[in-house]
Amino acid sequence: MIREENIPDIRYFREYRSKLGFNNQFDAKEFFGAKNIIPNIDFDYIKTLNERLYEIVGKINSVISDKIKIDNISSFEKENIDHPFKIMKESNILSSLNNQGRRPEQVYFSWMRGFVISNIFIKAVGVIFEVSTKNIKLIGDDNFKDPESFKRSPRADIEITIEKNEKIRIEMQSGFTGINDIKQHKVLEAKRVFEEFGIHTIAIHFDLYNGQVAFIRLDSIKHNDMNWITRQQMEGQTVFNIEQSFFIWKIIDEPIKYKDIEF
Repeated sequence: MIREENIPDIRYFREYRSKLGFNNQFDAKEFFGAKNIIPNIDFDYIKTLNERLYEIVGKINSVISDKIKIDNISSFEKENIDHPFKIMKESNILSSLNNQGRRPEQVYFSWMRGFVISNIFIKAVGVIFEVSTKNIKLIGDDNFKDPESFKRSPRADIEITIEKNEKIRIEMQSGFTGINDIKQHKVLEAKRVFEEFGIHTIAIHFDLYNGQVAFIRLDSIKHNDMNWITRQQMEGQTVFNIEQSFFIWKIIDEPIKYKDIEF
């Protein structure tokens, strides 16, 4: 039997929080956890991070094939680094970038780094699939105003049409530490797209740490493939580990052609 004195006094709890100046439980939790204190963005730090993005662009552009080099680096940096940053700053979303407890500046850099890499290799995508780069479009300005975009890995989804009117979706992603994975939800989405629309999804993974590029047809990955692993560094997420055999293009060489790839 529950003794009367052990029954929570809900009315008292509410009155107590009200005396403290809180109208609801959420406000009280936010106060005691200091969740409602928004840290100031260190724009000097972001300036140095943007400078590192400039350096990344310059270094990669210096080693890739002349066929896919950026013609005007200054223009590229303004369009793909300065412009997105300006929109984010004016939209006041930088302080909202705090997924997984990281500093907003670090979340910003991680997302922008992937975005920049995807744009560096747009010309390469055109060469690989033998399509005009005018028909390849990545992310628009609206995405730079949406904090939700930063809770995901940088996505550069592309749908292109190649010979015989075949449509292909391309998932561009990049790695910078030598650990190269594909998140499970991307594979599941690729399978759904193929089942519903008959469109294949190709992941192009740029391993910038080792200077190599992998091509994987996501919708063909089997659920019992031995490359599925649990990555502890990613909070125990299930990921598809990209083994070395998938890496068939060295970044310093001319891009290979899609029609020559054996999936």
